[in-house]
Amino acid sequence: MKPPPERVSDSTQVGRAGRARPALLGEPLDVILRDGGTLRLRAPSATDEAALLDFFSSLSEHSFYRRFHGAPLIRPALVDPFLDPDWWNHGDLIGTLADESGAEPIVALASYARLRDPEAAEVAFAVADAHQGRGIGTRLLEQLVVRAAAVGIQRFVAEVVPDNRPMLRVFEEAGFAVGRTFEGGTVEVTFPIEATEEYMSHVDERDHLAVVASLRPFFAPTSLVVIGASPRSESIGGRLFRNVLAAEYSGTAYPVNRGGEPVAGVRAYAAVDELPEGPDLAVVCVPAAHVLESVEAALRHGVRAICVISAGFAETGSEGREREEQLVALVRAHGARLIGPNCLGIAVSSAKLNATFGPRALPPGTIGFSSQSGALGLALLEKAAERNLGLSAFVSIGNKADVSSNDLLEYWEEDSQTNLVLLYLESFGNPRRFGRIARRVARRKPILAMKSGTTASGARAASSHTAALAGSEAAVEALFHQAGVLRAETLESLIDAAALLSTQPLPRGRRVAILTNAGGLGILAADACDAEGLELPALHPGTVAALSKVLPAEASVANPVDMLGSATAETYGLALPLLLADSYVDSVIVLFVPPVIAGADEVAAAVVAAAESAGTDKPVLAAILSEGGMPPALHGTSSIAVFPYPESAAHALGLATRRAEWLRRPAGTLPVVDGVDAQAGRAVVEAALEDAEERWLHPSETRALLEAYGLPVVPERVGETEHEVVEAAGALGYPVVVKTAEAGAHKTETGGVALGLGDESNVRAALARIGLPALVQPMVEKGAELLAGIVQDPTFGPLVAFGPGGVLAELIGEAGFRIAPLTDVDADELVKEGKAGRLVAGYRGAPAPNADNLRDLLHRLSRLAMDLPEVAELDLNPVIALPDRVVAVDARARVLPVAQTARSKTW
Repeated sequence: MKPPPERVSDSTQVGRAGRARPALLGEPLDVILRDGGTLRLRAPSATDEAALLDFFSSLSEHSFYRRFHGAPLIRPALVDPFLDPDWWNHGDLIGTLADESGAEPIVALASYARLRDPEAAEVAFAVADAHQGRGIGTRLLEQLVVRAAAVGIQRFVAEVVPDNRPMLRVFEEAGFAVGRTFEGGTVEVTFPIEATEEYMSHVDERDHLAVVASLRPFFAPTSLVVIGASPRSESIGGRLFRNVLAAEYSGTAYPVNRGGEPVAGVRAYAAVDELPEGPDLAVVCVPAAHVLESVEAALRHGVRAICVISAGFAETGSEGREREEQLVALVRAHGARLIGPNCLGIAVSSAKLNATFGPRALPPGTIGFSSQSGALGLALLEKAAERNLGLSAFVSIGNKADVSSNDLLEYWEEDSQTNLVLLYLESFGNPRRFGRIARRVARRKPILAMKSGTTASGARAASSHTAALAGSEAAVEALFHQAGVLRAETLESLIDAAALLSTQPLPRGRRVAILTNAGGLGILAADACDAEGLELPALHPGTVAALSKVLPAEASVANPVDMLGSATAETYGLALPLLLADSYVDSVIVLFVPPVIAGADEVAAAVVAAAESAGTDKPVLAAILSEGGMPPALHGTSSIAVFPYPESAAHALGLATRRAEWLRRPAGTLPVVDGVDAQAGRAVVEAALEDAEERWLHPSETRALLEAYGLPVVPERVGETEHEVVEAAGALGYPVVVKTAEAGAHKTETGGVALGLGDESNVRAALARIGLPALVQPMVEKGAELLAGIVQDPTFGPLVAFGPGGVLAELIGEAGFRIAPLTDVDADELVKEGKAGRLVAGYRGAPAPNADNLRDLLHRLSRLAMDLPEVAELDLNPVIALPDRVVAVDARARVLPVAQTARSKTW
């Protein structure tokens, strides 16, 4: 590619749009490469002049020609245009990677330069010969796209020599619609840089393959080193190394401690560089003050997977946070990955690896478990062992400075040893990415999550109805629902659901049959099923007849089926297959409490045998209460799922049923929203924030914002004087509504609205109470009153709300929430579900509103929320929904500058 083209000198031509500050665009960031390595990117500064000269000098003649379309002299004048980018007219990123000496030479350079057409920029790359083929060019392109789009550039242009096939592939495989022309001996490539759904799917696929490759050394290490492995068994490092040995790790394990003293009879080394090989995995158990030097030594010795057990990092305050940032930068600079710090460790069944300091070895199985809490992780391992649940892997991510639950989901998606994923989450680092990954993974494998804590969304200085209804957990619930993640509220329910999902098929529907020898147990189970939204149908007449033949006359053959306390193991063995064969039944819960006549052991054996012989694809759940603990027949069985109590079984079945329904739910698509003038909307927001850090929009500003996005609003006029208000009422036509024009006012709460005013005298009387300035609108005919709005959650981003509206919106509650952008399925669910769905369907004979109009309104709100994160709250209440149209008759909007923070992890 040729030297940088002529640049636009006047930065006012850029169309900055206020979307990103130049300083943030140049912050260091890390990308993950095709082979699992990482690369640190940053903006080049004046101090990088010599390093850039060295980089260009190191390129082969062929690579240098491809970059510059010739052989210009390598001198300061060549590199100066790339230094200190302003981002408005030109943007430049360099990639650095630490070598064995600890230096970080430049290995890549990417640049864009705005052309005379301010919407276009020329893009160019150069990658060191030794690192070509690792996907660096594609990652550079992705990051330039983000930065160029932030300053209003809409398309990239590149001139490529015809034999530069690798660079042509970068453009073609990135996911953009690429156009090519051949002229003057070069190929001109042109493509729009909009982040379309297709482009994002390409990015996600690249991330997925790279993350899986990067984590493989953690899950399948052929060798490992424990740094800080003490001869003392009571120390963390000493215990952890002994756990590695006790688990009969399939690879080679090396202990390292300062004195080089043997550990548990294994030869030790005083330093990592004394090891005969560079291990795949290093587990670090030294005090926090010595972690950086230990990790650096491991990285220099070729280790690419680091697990830091040590505490004393971000969890301890500012000093620890700085130490953690240094640790991450060090690891990423060497192209490696990090688990922890402040974690319990990692255990993997297939590798016979137990690199944790917990007291219990990992019970082998098919469940992958990630925990942000080490203590809770230990508790779950204990519970899993009690319930005979086996794990494929356990990862304690601690402070999740690098490897997070998102990364582990990527890995377990491809892991043939993992069929179910359990997550304990205390916070989300990148919830949007979590949603995209989980939505994909959940189509293949169940994801069970336990989320503690709350988001900060409840703490707002000012609140609209929408924001008031968006409780602290609304975003989490919306995220999990849209992504297909099943949420457990307690550790017990997490284990219960895992027991069901790891052993049983999913139910085809909500219909449950209960088989019991105690009426009280059956009632408890029935109540619990009802609470979960499950149904207890009447049994098929043929089933009733067959049960009557094998049960005593006093038994109840309704549902629940109460076989009485005289039921024996044989009775269970006869009755259970009949229920499983019933076409009216989707699943069966079996209950037993030991009477005098039958024992738990023989009943359990009979239930297992009956389930196995039935050969059905219906789930069988059993709660067999016994003083002696779990009967032997239930240990290790996959024929039934075992629970301690009837309520536990019902709750787990409710979660499994919701999963089955989510899988039947279409994935959904993002519709195209037409008639949107995004630039006009942004102009309203930016003008409002020019002289204020935060404020409610005035009615005229709110209306302009809504009209820019094609949202249906009622005609209105603002009057500054009584005469203007009366004149507006006459022009709009009586009857009218008069409201206060005060920005952000809750009109009904403050008495700031008067409805159905039929003449001039009524208007003047209302004005005397409401005051000036005032807003005048024509009365809208009566229809369903609904609420629709958006609120920006500080963690999860924009939420779209929909529910019953009017003055009782908050009292009625029941608003539904979804995270934007909304798919067609998301919008359809909001419109059809809950109390709002009953209103839309035509409540008590009222004419049913047009659901398509409501879905369109929600998609427009979703688009506005995505385009304008500065709109912190937007409240349309009420929205009058009629058979032929919908119209928002009141709207309030609060704007707030977006807090922009740099985040180094880009995947």
